[in-house]
Amino acid sequence: MKATGIVRRIDDLGRVVIPKEIRRTLRIRDGDPLEIFTEKDGEVIFKKYSPMGELSDFAGHMCDTLSKSTGLPVVITDRDSVIAVCGAPKRELYMKQVSAELEKLMEARQLYHLKPGEKKVAVSDSTDKYTITVAAPILSEGDVMGSVAFFTDGDSTVGEVEIKLAQTVSGFLGKQMES
Repeated sequence: MKATGIVRRIDDLGRVVIPKEIRRTLRIRDGDPLEIFTEKDGEVIFKKYSPMGELSDFAGHMCDTLSKSTGLPVVITDRDSVIAVCGAPKRELYMKQVSAELEKLMEARQLYHLKPGEKKVAVSDSTDKYTITVAAPILSEGDVMGSVAFFTDGDSTVGEVEIKLAQTVSGFLGKQMES
């Protein structure tokens, strides 16, 4: 754990303000759920809660199936990071923060399909080696939970089948989140 040197008081309603700089750095947005942990020595730890994290094993199996059936690399993300990857080295993408561009695509709540001549969107902030060819947002009860994306490390394109698969799997995962 890293000390920030920032001290905040609890107000009379029991609230603590998380400074804007920390919220920006950790990509904590208004309405984001935070999980609270306590330690015996009095520590209180806030951690961003990812409902998609509970489906990470399942998402991993879905990712593996998609990659094997299409021969293309696939990632499944929550709103902040890659939670499953198949068809590419895991160490390069797994648990890495999604790129700001991918985050914007998810927030748009629309299917994304790379068109010839269009600016490429990186999967992760940690590397621009892998770019998205198709991304479908995972929506649950109207909220963005993550995305299912086919990607490449070159100039590969995808067809209608991959577009429909990304939409289908994202819809399925969204329904799983609601149950």
